[in-house]
Amino acid sequence: MSASSLTGQQESRLSYIGWRVVLAAHFGVMVSFGSMLVFTFSIFLKPLSAEFGWSRESISTSFGLAAMTVAVCSPILGGWLDRYGPRRVIIPCMAVFGLAFASLALLTHHLWHLYGTFVLLGVVGNGTTQMGYSRAVSSWFDRRRGVALSFILAGVGVGSIVFPFLAQSIISVAGWRVAYMCLGGLVLVLGIPLTARFVTEADVARSSEVTYQRLTVGSTVVEGLKSRAFWILIAMLVLSSVSINGAITQLSALLTDRKVAAESAALAASALGASSFGARLLTGWLLDRFFGPRVAFALLSLAAGGIWLLASASTFWTGALAAILIGLGLGGEAAATPYLLTRYFGLRSFSTLYGFTWTFYALAAAIGPVILGRAFDLTGSYTRLLLVLAAGTFLAAAAMLAMPRYTVRPPVAPKKDKSPRSPQQH
Repeated sequence: MSASSLTGQQESRLSYIGWRVVLAAHFGVMVSFGSMLVFTFSIFLKPLSAEFGWSRESISTSFGLAAMTVAVCSPILGGWLDRYGPRRVIIPCMAVFGLAFASLALLTHHLWHLYGTFVLLGVVGNGTTQMGYSRAVSSWFDRRRGVALSFILAGVGVGSIVFPFLAQSIISVAGWRVAYMCLGGLVLVLGIPLTARFVTEADVARSSEVTYQRLTVGSTVVEGLKSRAFWILIAMLVLSSVSINGAITQLSALLTDRKVAAESAALAASALGASSFGARLLTGWLLDRFFGPRVAFALLSLAAGGIWLLASASTFWTGALAAILIGLGLGGEAAATPYLLTRYFGLRSFSTLYGFTWTFYALAAAIGPVILGRAFDLTGSYTRLLLVLAAGTFLAAAAMLAMPRYTVRPPVAPKKDKSPRSPQQH
């Protein structure tokens, strides 16, 4: 039996230790920066504006600052992940993230207080996300890597379903300060213990030659940065990030402006999370069977349609449908990016290259919410800019059709020499 077939059989068993790592990573990502902060931001937008009199552009700037800080810090965190391993990076980042998020309950009327906290959240943010967990999980899988990574990213989907509705419910009953404190506490009591107990890379010293190849074969950072495939991937991420993150952060406010009830708007945000969750699982299954860039093209095209629909949405049902389509693209892009990095560049410098993709993604994510908030403050409407962003998202989808074939082959165990050896052979 070939090494590839044997590895595939092991990965298909539920008893395989790699699936324990996946499950712990799933819950860690569920309470991460990419889930909790991103998908609850729009829920807190109006309460903060009402409490302190801040404009939507001013509040959205805090998200932009966090995103820009993520952009600066991601390659550094990625280098640490490649050098020190995931657990030593994820746990401290998660502790700081949980405490800082809970501390938003103590916000004062000074905007610098909001901005400073969001900068701190951005510094540690990507140490809590799928970037922190993907290297560990990828070290355990090859044939089922797409599905394994999709289960990690499904944690973002679960969080995006649960947390908008949970945040809105707590705000309605006890206020926004209690909501921030409760959500921050979840990070500390759920994410840290599971990561400390289960999240680790495959042990090369006690594993096979296949595992050793899996962890060491691939491009250097410089080789990856010189690759055409890398920059096509960057173009896709920039175009999609501006549009999708802009739409996500303004979704609740946009719908309530159009006379949709706050609870229904939060439900639409949860629908986006549900479709994102489903897309992550579906994308993982598709990536293990079809050429990844084509899968990404299809899902991002659906997101472009969702943003176009959101531009004119005036009812809960239209808004929910738009949110579902946007969620499909969000889930597809999120699941495809780490998978494609491993297939084009291997695991040798995976986390560092992933960190660089996050730099561009986060810079673009910083732009989307701010320009949409600015558009509303100037014109009282999001419509025209959303139509432009829909076109940008379709360009992101089209960029995937220019990707070359995969360049990293699956690892193969060395063949044993079965020929008889004479005593003189050494």
